[in-house]
Amino acid sequence: MSGRLKIAISRERREDEPRVAATPETVAKLLRTAPGVEVCVERGAGYAAGIVDTEYEAAGASVLPETAAVLDGAAIQFAVRAPPDDAIPYLPRDAVLVGMLDPYRLNGVLETYASAGLTTFSLELLPRVTRAQAMDVLSSQSNLAGYKAVIDAAAEFERAMPMMMTAAGTVPPARVLVMGAGVAGLQAIATARRLGAIVSATDVRPAAREQVESLGATFIGVDGPEAENAETEGGYAREMSESYRRRQAELFATELRRQDIVIGTALVPGRPAPRLIDADMVATMRKGSVVVDLAAEHGGNCELSRPGERVVAHGVTILAHRNVPGRLAASASALYARNLLAFVTPLIGEKGLRFDWDDEILAATVLTRDGAVVHPRFRPAPSDDGAGGNA
Repeated sequence: MSGRLKIAISRERREDEPRVAATPETVAKLLRTAPGVEVCVERGAGYAAGIVDTEYEAAGASVLPETAAVLDGAAIQFAVRAPPDDAIPYLPRDAVLVGMLDPYRLNGVLETYASAGLTTFSLELLPRVTRAQAMDVLSSQSNLAGYKAVIDAAAEFERAMPMMMTAAGTVPPARVLVMGAGVAGLQAIATARRLGAIVSATDVRPAAREQVESLGATFIGVDGPEAENAETEGGYAREMSESYRRRQAELFATELRRQDIVIGTALVPGRPAPRLIDADMVATMRKGSVVVDLAAEHGGNCELSRPGERVVAHGVTILAHRNVPGRLAASASALYARNLLAFVTPLIGEKGLRFDWDDEILAATVLTRDGAVVHPRFRPAPSDDGAGGNA
């Protein structure tokens, strides 16, 4: 590699974001990818995830005190979340920004990235292909969220989770319903089963039945022709019709009366989370029941969820923590950093960064390059006067 290739990791600026985009493990591996690679970390970047600056230095990184110095001359910036607008000018033109950039909610920032000459990749958009599994940030973070949701629920639930047979009598097992059998939902099922609960789960995708039942849970779903086409080509759930949602609500209204804990994980990419539990349903649940809404930041699966708050309604506790993976910051950072390492390593060659824009992974994740917004979902729509907005 001619010259140097600087990889920058700055401190996350959101108050509720304790994760970091690189660990000492991945720093050491990055430095071995090619001659000339150097890694620069902002002071304190890993502190909230349990990583001190001396650990980065021992792995070979430089630790600098200011964002501007960290980003100066960087070829690549690793980020957990989209960096604040005031940090963008510190990156050189033609620099690469990689992270979970949440493009559906960037509200015009993509044009700012394009104007700054940045090449940006949002890893939430990775295609579900075998080669991308090691890069799959949604899976790595959702796994932890599903686990943590059950642990949070168990901490709030004022009875035991497993059945206990004692000389004083038998304690019945808790009943847990998991709404949504994606990665987070399947991990929630597995965790609740390990804790001894009786678990059932629901999903609009009939293909989820086999996965749910393989984990020892009971599958609950609405049958019919629409359910057969409930999955997108990418493996995600589609938004369902009003008729389907009405039948689904009738099913849930019956099921929720029997449950002690409900974990909501249902999401539709690019749209508000489906509303699965309304206030009337909460009122019919057993007193002391717990709802954990992992979709709260996207509109919520429960009508009474309030992002970042613990709500008690009709004797039911509703948890809507923000950034649930961040509540396991050390584990989440370790997995996320490995995802970024897997994504970036093939891009680093002997002579610097190289991009094959015909590669399905790059084509699916790139948002901006060459001064323009290039992703078809977010490209500005044409208009008569030449102006446009995000699609």
